[in-house]
Amino acid sequence: MKKQFFIYTILILSLVFTGCSDDDPAPEPVNEEEVITTMTVRLTPSGGGSEITLKTVDMDGDGDGEAIVTVSGPLSAGTTYDGIIELLNETETPAEDITEEVEEEADEHQFFYTIGTGLDVTTTYDDEDGYGDPIGVEFTLTANTASSGDLTFTLRHEPNKSADGVADGDITNAGGETDITETFPIIVE
Repeated sequence: MKKQFFIYTILILSLVFTGCSDDDPAPEPVNEEEVITTMTVRLTPSGGGSEITLKTVDMDGDGDGEAIVTVSGPLSAGTTYDGIIELLNETETPAEDITEEVEEEADEHQFFYTIGTGLDVTTTYDDEDGYGDPIGVEFTLTANTASSGDLTFTLRHEPNKSADGVADGDITNAGGETDITETFPIIVE
């Protein structure tokens, strides 16, 4: 009986020690979603002139508080603007520049510009990732004629950039997760 007890004890201990070995692979690190509190869109007339700034600030992120949305002025009809988007996490001091992360992970991000009814503007992408697909941090916006309407900027994380229309800026088939989206009321005079 003692021999049987001894064998069972050895068997149980061997299972315990082999189940707790250190050669198990380490878990994959979790790439947490970035916190974006502020999006600033700077529109500079290509031929020179005053910059127009579109800005949204939402310090509680997905919380109950409303975002503060500002537009510094109207766009001028017949004018082409060089656009650049800046993203910040202002919950940290100093503020973290999320734009750098978007550019570093360019193949996993794309901005989409959705032009609302009545607004006569067009947009084109001016930057691309290592595969030749658009990112959208830099873009061109042309204010064609006097008009007004909404312009929505949406950043998608891990969109399907090869889906139909996505490379041309159509968000319909993009998939992925929305990192930030904001709608700005635009007037073209």
